[in-house]
Amino acid sequence: MPIPIITTAITEGTNSIPHLWSILKLLPWAVILAALKYYFGGARNTSERLMHSKVVMITGGTSGIGAQVTSALASRGAQIILLTQHPATDIFLSEYIEDLRRSTNNQLIYAEQVDLSSLHSIRTFATKWIDNVPPRRLDMVILCGNAAPPVSQKRKLTVDGIDEEWMVNYLANFHLLSILSPALRAQPAHRDVRVVFTTCSSYIGAKWDLRQVEEAAAITAAAQQQQQGDNGGGGSNGDGRRVVMKNGKLQREKAKPKAAKKAAKGVSLYGLSKLSLMVFAQSFQKHLNAFKRPDNQPCSARVIMVDPGFSRTPGMRRWLTGGSLWGLLVYLVTWPVWWLVLKSPQQGAQSVLYAAMEAEYGRGEGGWMIKECKEVDLARKEVKDEEAGKMLWEFSEKLIEVKERESAVRRALANKEKEVAEQMEKNKASGSSSSGAKEQTPGSRRSRKGK
Repeated sequence: MPIPIITTAITEGTNSIPHLWSILKLLPWAVILAALKYYFGGARNTSERLMHSKVVMITGGTSGIGAQVTSALASRGAQIILLTQHPATDIFLSEYIEDLRRSTNNQLIYAEQVDLSSLHSIRTFATKWIDNVPPRRLDMVILCGNAAPPVSQKRKLTVDGIDEEWMVNYLANFHLLSILSPALRAQPAHRDVRVVFTTCSSYIGAKWDLRQVEEAAAITAAAQQQQQGDNGGGGSNGDGRRVVMKNGKLQREKAKPKAAKKAAKGVSLYGLSKLSLMVFAQSFQKHLNAFKRPDNQPCSARVIMVDPGFSRTPGMRRWLTGGSLWGLLVYLVTWPVWWLVLKSPQQGAQSVLYAAMEAEYGRGEGGWMIKECKEVDLARKEVKDEEAGKMLWEFSEKLIEVKERESAVRRALANKEKEVAEQMEKNKASGSSSSGAKEQTPGSRRSRKGK
């Protein structure tokens, strides 16, 4: 088409081309818009890797960036294990997996139920995974699970009484990898094993203070308790007390009543959760490197941190809209702006795919930071600080120990109550059936004879 237009302009003059000058006026703006879109789209992954027979475990692999990573790796032949909060029998999850198998021409895509907001669910799966002889093959763990609730919404606690944002973004990954660590270390020395952490640039401005986690949980628990009290209910997900660390031990203190007033919005722990995740990533690499293999070979597992950039994922959309209809309306009106400055999920997945496929990261000591498909320096000194890593590791272990013990007691009491209720129903049913049978029992022989 351009050739006939040029020919017409030469032979018949430019006046013969309709709207030519209007098009020429708009052309520079179109070029600028295309250049901006290309710039904000970020770098493209150009690395390739043979993924056939590779076993890849992915969290957050059903939406957003995680879904694009899953699709890309599955199309290259990798065996995918999706960790989802829904059971494998869920109809929507089953249809999603079937569609993914069909679109990638890969039948080796499975799902395991792992609720990242539940310590018990994580331990159940991870323990089952490592309880196998010989050790199961595991080539890669990609952690894309993320929680970013709008700041305007009330904070939530998990079933274990932990702030949901901090639990999903950090503590769930710590708990999962701590248990899976033997499986990663047991892989053959020649195997290229990678653990990919997805983070966010918000870690740069985060305040390194773990007391925020305790305060957020205490404030939220107190608010929930007060709200249920106002509604005439009793009990809560938390007990209104906070967990604090004193002299290296976790202790429980009663929360102040006025703390409940601050719980409506709370302080965002998103930046702290991402900073904690990166501090743990460095500590986990040192933990893997410190392991002495029976064959005296170096550890084959390497940790890689990735900042995929800001993308138009469902989580980002929910954060921008504030979780409200008015926010959604504003988002729809301003959508061209977000389309321009935010990456698509596919573009956001490029750095993650680069970390998973680049051959260079199959060698070395690990602990790299990737952004825009290239290695970058860390912006916070705490990430490589051994004291910060040790403090975070001990804090996390003790917090998990306390919360798992409390949750175990609650589950035992709930099971006991369930058993008592079932027994009462059973006794009631048997009592009613026996009384009915008694009414239908015929009289004695003498009474029948008298009749």
